[in-house]
Amino acid sequence: MIAKIRALLAVSLIPIALAACSSTTTMEELSIPAPQTEKIPLAVALRIPEEFNDFVHEENILGKQSWTIHLGGTNATFFEQLFGYMFTSLTVIGPDDDARDVQFDALVEPSIDGFEFSVPTQSKTEAFAVWIRYRLRIFDREGNNASNWTVSAYGKSRKQGMGGSKALQRAALLAMRDAAALIIMQMDKATKISALANGGLAPSASVPAQVAVDSESGLESSQGTDFAEDDFGIFVIGGIEDESE
Repeated sequence: MIAKIRALLAVSLIPIALAACSSTTTMEELSIPAPQTEKIPLAVALRIPEEFNDFVHEENILGKQSWTIHLGGTNATFFEQLFGYMFTSLTVIGPDDDARDVQFDALVEPSIDGFEFSVPTQSKTEAFAVWIRYRLRIFDREGNNASNWTVSAYGKSRKQGMGGSKALQRAALLAMRDAAALIIMQMDKATKISALANGGLAPSASVPAQVAVDSESGLESSQGTDFAEDDFGIFVIGGIEDESE
């Protein structure tokens, strides 16, 4: 009888054990501060892919922990805010909208090429880190592919003073702000998007953001640079870490 009771208790505790080894992070509404830069005189159409509104990344850590991060509509909000700061005119269209119904100089369609994160059990530190690789496809007003550009960004946040889910959320936010800095500083140079204001096809460009290997995790990332949240207008290019780092 005792053996049966022990067996029943063991089975009943399995869901509890599994729940303890699983963590879900959902991104809250994103807001990025306005950069201290002049707008590019360009009418841009931003086409939001369907997967941007429901992006989910799942990862099993060392075969023991299961982590899930829901970016949800954060990506769409991020690019809408960012391009609203960057260009004089912005029109957001959905994946099923006909771009021919919209007046624009350039159409930009972002996508996520890669998403990775590390947790303290992997890095043997108290930090959560997030790497995001965006791809920006740019088309002229005739629908010709003008550029295809990738941007890799990195953010890291310590667990101190917050739970693991909040720290991972913070790291993802910092990675997106790192991407914003790279895009604002490098986009026109890399893609020649401003040349589309004249209606012609800009020279083809496919220039990836410069990246390096993070020595702690071995994952691909931008080179780490301390970057205070309130100094976003300065735009030092590189991975963003909490000031506490």
